[in-house]
Amino acid sequence: MIEKTIVKKNIKEYLIQEYVSKELPKACYSKIELRKTPLGEKIIIHTSRPGLVVGRKGSNIQKLTGTLKNKFEMENPQVEVAEIDNPNLDPKSVAEYIVSSFERFGPKRFKSLGYGSLQKVMDAGAQGAEIVITGRGVPSSRSKMWRFSAGHLKKSGDISENKIKRALVVAELKSGAVGIKVNILTPDIQLPDKIKFKKEEIKPTEKKETKTKDEKKESKKNSEEKQNEKT
Repeated sequence: MIEKTIVKKNIKEYLIQEYVSKELPKACYSKIELRKTPLGEKIIIHTSRPGLVVGRKGSNIQKLTGTLKNKFEMENPQVEVAEIDNPNLDPKSVAEYIVSSFERFGPKRFKSLGYGSLQKVMDAGAQGAEIVITGRGVPSSRSKMWRFSAGHLKKSGDISENKIKRALVVAELKSGAVGIKVNILTPDIQLPDKIKFKKEEIKPTEKKETKTKDEKKESKKNSEEKQNEKT
């Protein structure tokens, strides 16, 4: 029974996310969260441009609330908008920006767009990033897949499976479909193989006074002379 409820919840969240991604303006939507509250279900929309998501006088929020009540059978849905602190570290925002650029200006300058987006991600503080542009719409005679990568990015293990942020967006162009896949290793992730060197303070050693043979002879002579004077 628990497995069925989890699967049902995931399917419902996926359908809502697909609907929201189609209804909201492009290049402004990242992800949604579904939370249960005593008053009803809360839908949190994470975005880098909250003004476009809300719409004029809250028109987009009102439309979403009505659709969630009727189509998805929610009793009291509450739609909230959460702004992303750094869009360049969010893979969905980066992929949506590339898609919107392709749809506006075409994929001819996809190389400069890929390198430029990658540089923005690294300048934002990412440990590693990778952007893959592939599909029939890519203007190339030899290769249909281009990979732009920088920094350190894990390809296997727990860090790759659970810590790296991933996003996949498809742009439907006249020349064909183009897929944009973005992987980012954010700066807050601590890698297990990272080595830190501890700096130990070296205390200055006390120099012991050592007398040479000549100094010992002179001191012995002086002592003998003093004794002779006394006698």
